[in-house]
Amino acid sequence: MHRFAIRREMRAIVSKKAVSLLDSCKFPRYMSLAAFQTVDADKVSGSEPAKVHNLVNGKWFESPSWNTIVDPLNGEPFIKVAEVGESNIKPFVDSLSRCPKHGLHNPFKDPERYLHLGAVSTKAADKLSQPEISKFFARLIQRVSPKSFDQAMAEVSVTQKFLENFSGDQVRFLARSFAIPGNHLGQQSHGFRWPYGPVAIITPFNFPLEIPVLQLMGALYMGNKPLLKVDSKVSIVMEQMLRLLHLCGLSTDDVDFINSDGKTMNKLLLEANPRMTLFTGSSRVAEKLADDLKGRVKLEDAGFDWKILGPDVQEEDYVAWVCDQDAYACSGQKCSAQSILFMHENWSESSLISKLKDLAARRKLENLTIGPVLTVTTEAMLEHVEKLLKIPGSKVLFGGEALENHTIPSIYGAFKPTAVYVPLEEILKDTNFELVTKEIFGPFQIITDYKANQLPLVLDALERMNAHLTAAVKVIGNTVNGTTYAGLRARTTGAPQNHWFGPAGDPRGAGIGTPEAIKLVWSCHREIIYDVGPVQSQWKLPPAT
Repeated sequence: MHRFAIRREMRAIVSKKAVSLLDSCKFPRYMSLAAFQTVDADKVSGSEPAKVHNLVNGKWFESPSWNTIVDPLNGEPFIKVAEVGESNIKPFVDSLSRCPKHGLHNPFKDPERYLHLGAVSTKAADKLSQPEISKFFARLIQRVSPKSFDQAMAEVSVTQKFLENFSGDQVRFLARSFAIPGNHLGQQSHGFRWPYGPVAIITPFNFPLEIPVLQLMGALYMGNKPLLKVDSKVSIVMEQMLRLLHLCGLSTDDVDFINSDGKTMNKLLLEANPRMTLFTGSSRVAEKLADDLKGRVKLEDAGFDWKILGPDVQEEDYVAWVCDQDAYACSGQKCSAQSILFMHENWSESSLISKLKDLAARRKLENLTIGPVLTVTTEAMLEHVEKLLKIPGSKVLFGGEALENHTIPSIYGAFKPTAVYVPLEEILKDTNFELVTKEIFGPFQIITDYKANQLPLVLDALERMNAHLTAAVKVIGNTVNGTTYAGLRARTTGAPQNHWFGPAGDPRGAGIGTPEAIKLVWSCHREIIYDVGPVQSQWKLPPAT
């Protein structure tokens, strides 16, 4: 007993250090740094803070202003980010401005770059497949956007497989053209995929490796010169990945990388006037950018994602597990996370809810299966639950409380996995709909049920929602979500690299992952009509028309 008491006391001491908390997951220590690394994910702390730099015109540099990032697990200042202020954006504006509209390469200009970028992808995929490097990135992801090791490794794996997919000749295949016979001899119409030239990429905190890498490489493949901005809280991950890409042969001039606040980035975009900007993040910022940039945007914004369970109750354990993963993996901080569950009344009479409650209770801070919520405070989530409970018939099914015994700083949220039941009829009322369908980017979902004759009411609710990202559904013809899973194993989260991930129903919608997504987001169509003759031997000047 004495031995276990000492162990408990020691754990209480080390829990104040995020590194020690992560150690409880039993990850390997790194004996040495790889050639590209400038940080050791295991050692980043208040006593050994890491630094994040900017990249422009092929050179890494610091800045006069440093933004201090606190460890989301214990509040300790552990990363210093060199942030560019409004008065220092000129080098980035000039760099983008030097890229012509026709891009760094296109089907008629420097086509060797297609092959070069295929080779870079090959080498980068190989590097990420090496256990010590993949674990380094998973560990670094955990430090800044805490999630379980399996979830972090899944992000690295998807990124690695994406790079494999676009190795070798696959990059030039993205620029495949087509020809159509013309009206007469010597005339042919050719369609080409054409770059935009200078572009910008803005990505969020929740997938600090996968989203920026996939969008950045897509932009490069098609011939663009990208300026990349990642949320400063997690930008250290992409800084390290850029250094890896440079080691794999990517020119340091091909990509600019900036750390800044939103106001500075907005000013930079207005002055540099990129031909296209990809934004992944909140709907509010997305709409502002669309207005400021006069529609020259592609958006992958918020997702109030839903799942419908039909009348056939089967495989309850499996369905409950999928629902738990969809709602609470990564502490619900996925734009594809399950936000509302519509259950047929047959499921209401099953053991689904009790199984969901038991699965949610398994999630622990110790292994980061539940963790800090980086954009919603505990108080805000508690307040949201209180407002929902004022709706007649509403109740907390499980959760609804703050996490206990932790050192997560108050600027972040710490909340138990939560489900609140709201009756379907109440959801549809105008006074309640906006509140119920408000996206809470954390471990939170709404659950409701419907009778067999109430499916039209469910479809009405779906029609009134504005975010059409992901869904798990049995009514495909009456819905529009861009990434929709159907069938017994349908889910809303966990998009692999082999299928399109993105919204539908909005001409500004951006996809990610597939050749179709890359071509849609990072290139436009250009038609070149060859008309070489010959001119008819008996041709005469026609009358004016």
